[in-house]
Formats: sequence, structure tokens, C-alpha cells
Amino acid sequence: MLRRRSTSELAAPPRPTRSRTVRAIVRRDYLVTRSYRLAFLFDAVTGVVFLATYFFISETFNGVPAEGMQGAPSYFAFAAVGAAIGAVIDTSATGIAARLREEQLTGTLEMLAVQPVTSFDLCLGLVGFPFVFGLFRAALYLIVAAVWANLSLTGISWPGVVIVFFLSAGALATFGIISGAFVLLFKRGAIFVGFGIYALTLLSGAVFPIETLPGWLEPFAKVMPLRFAFDGVRSALFEGDGWQGDALWLAVFGAVGIPIALVAFGRSLHYTKRKAALGQY
Repeated sequence: MLRRRSTSELAAPPRPTRSRTVRAIVRRDYLVTRSYRLAFLFDAVTGVVFLATYFFISETFNGVPAEGMQGAPSYFAFAAVGAAIGAVIDTSATGIAARLREEQLTGTLEMLAVQPVTSFDLCLGLVGFPFVFGLFRAALYLIVAAVWANLSLTGISWPGVVIVFFLSAGALATFGIISGAFVLLFKRGAIFVGFGIYALTLLSGAVFPIETLPGWLEPFAKVMPLRFAFDGVRSALFEGDGWQGDALWLAVFGAVGIPIALVAFGRSLHYTKRKAALGQY
């Protein structure tokens, strides 16, 4: 005789804790990335090739005027910071979109989205590994640049460097979460987001001072959140002070932008689920 199941037996399984969910997704992404060892190494070393390019450019045009260099002793030192912050921007702003796109193509996004996790937990997990890897790449580039440029380590505000790096990654994750929403809605929306981030990076003073821009572009460049990331790290590295204002603006941008981006991502995920379009790519 069949026994009727109780209400407790039919109840949904308990939802895992947020920390456990995030750790599981981050560990999965790390293991997947590590399994392609050559690509993993190539991704980490690519920025060093760009640094070498900037180094030889600085040697070719030795004696670049110091105006607008924010205390950098050479153009190479100026551009090296741009490359390091660029690594953080790349992973923070495009990492989650790349992961979602890969999930779509491999057919695992639908399985991941139906798990008992919130959209916020899913965002944290997907952006977790790119965030850590971006900070690792940035640290590697700065170390290589310091050796090549013979930078003096005295007078550097190390707390300022660390604080601005973390605030930059957190604030710029806003773009990453929004790009994830674009991928859910438009499948290939990451292409447009990536192009936009690249343009903003150049206009914000990544590899040349914004004072060299046409006059009509300078006002736009000065209010871009990416500029505060570049200025803050350069101030902490080359001047040892003056980074606090940039850190404050990055914190405000993250505090305002991330909740808005999470709402957009959650609604995009809900809409895609309702349309049964998670498996489409």
C-alpha cells in the first residue's frame, strides 16, 4: 500500500547559503579556466607584451613633457598604470558577459538559472573569478613595469593603491552586470558593451593624458568613472597622496550603480526565463 507523502517531504530542497553558492561558481570557473593551461598562461602574459610596446614607445619618444602625466616619471610609467587598470576593467566590466555567453553556447545556462539561487548570488559567483584574476594580472603588470622603469618604491601610498584597485573593480562591475543583462536579452550584446568599454577606456586617460583630447571631448572625459580609477592609482603610486577623492567617487559610483545594475540583471533573467529563451544563442 502506497503511503501518502507528507507536506515536508514534498517541500522544495533548502536554498544553499550565499557564500557556498558563490564559492561553488568561482571554483567551477577557476577549474574550467585552468584546464586550458596554454590559454590561461597566454591570457596572463598578453598584458606584458603590451607593456613592452609601451616601453619601446617611451624609449623612442624619450623626454615626453611632464604636463598631464600626473606625477609619472615617464610615459612608460604612465601607460603601465593604464594597462594594469585596463586589466581590472576588462575582467570586471566584461567578465560576467563572457561567462554568460559561454554558458549559452555550452548549453549550461538554463541548468544554472533553474538552481535555487537568486540573481544576486548568480552575479556574485560569475564575476568572482574574473575579479580575482583581473587583480592578479594588474599586480603582475605593475611589478614588471616597476622593474623595467626602475620606479622608486619610496613615497608610494600602498593603502591607496589597494583601496583604489578594489573600489575600481567593484564600481566597474556595474558595467559587467549590465553587459550580462544585455547578453541575456540580445545574446550578442556583449560585443556592443565591449566596444563601449574600450572607447571609454581610451577617452579616460588609459594610455595618453586627457589633456591631449580635442577640447570638446575633455569635459566628457573628466566626468567618466574610469578616469577616477586611472587618476587614483597614479596619484597613489607616483605622488603618494591625492587618491582619496578619486576613491570616494568610485565608492559612490559603485554604491549607486551596482544596485541599479542588479535590478536590470534580475529583470532580464526573469524575462528570459518567462520567454523560455535561456537556451537560445
